[in-house]
Amino acid sequence: MSFPGFAYLLAFVAALIGTAAAVPFWRRWCCRIGLVDDPGHRKIHQNATPLAGGLAVFTGLVMAVLGGVAAIQFGVFDKEVQRLLDHGLGRRAIPLGAILLGALWMLLLGLWDDRHELKAGSKFMGQIGAALFVAASGVRVTLFVPNDLFSYAVTVLWLLTIINAFNFMDNMNGLCAGVGAIAAGWFAVIAGGHGQYLVTLLAILICGALTGYLPFNFPRASVFLGDAGSLLTGYLVGVVAILPDFYSVKNPTPWAVLIPLAVLFVPLADLVSVVVIRTRQGRPFWIGDNNHASHRLVRAGLSKVQAVLVLWGCSLAAGLIGLL
Repeated sequence: MSFPGFAYLLAFVAALIGTAAAVPFWRRWCCRIGLVDDPGHRKIHQNATPLAGGLAVFTGLVMAVLGGVAAIQFGVFDKEVQRLLDHGLGRRAIPLGAILLGALWMLLLGLWDDRHELKAGSKFMGQIGAALFVAASGVRVTLFVPNDLFSYAVTVLWLLTIINAFNFMDNMNGLCAGVGAIAAGWFAVIAGGHGQYLVTLLAILICGALTGYLPFNFPRASVFLGDAGSLLTGYLVGVVAILPDFYSVKNPTPWAVLIPLAVLFVPLADLVSVVVIRTRQGRPFWIGDNNHASHRLVRAGLSKVQAVLVLWGCSLAAGLIGLL
């Protein structure tokens, strides 16, 4: 049987509500301990803003996962759905647990960076550690090459690229989380079309958690993602991008492995463009500036809200191309 759509809807709503409910709590906590983004160099906001977004998104995601596990234990679903979930979780418990632990790892790394402004090298090594941890659990890219060393290297490179692409994109209200939610939504559609219901559920949970955060950040922001949130978003999207079996018996086209590149075209293109610009200007590529796609759209005459909406639209179109 095909996996019932109501379970997907339930997962999305649970993650969305969990995140939205967590925002006020984490916002007060961040204000109390001083975990805020103060106005200053290259900042467009005028008041100190709590960096609560990453904490809220992680809370919403974990609450929804725990709620789902509890529902399975108490037999909330019908017998066939229960059987599918028990079977899938039994086979994939270790990778799924590793993904969540890796998410916590990225959240804590980002919180430490938000608090103490880590050097680029230290933050990079922390990201490598999380990527290796996830790869060791079995979540890896193969690209038709049966070699573990190659698989580890490509997986780490992929995750580092996507994590930092989203970290770079966190430069306007709603941009990073919105593009992340759209990408996760497309990966849910693609995995669902291939009958990969566990991957679909995870992608939907990520989409729901990020969507639950957006009303607090777009168009006006009462909270920011901070590095904790942007690193977490990039990590989650990067992981869910490599979980679906794009090349399979049902879809025997080797070019299908390029689907994640299409879905994530916007953050990847933005990353490449700013690295090229900064390198040509003789500056370290990890030092921020105002040459992102969003900034260039604003300089072209759009408002910040319009620039973000345009990039959301580009993400939707890129995902459609990947789907087709």
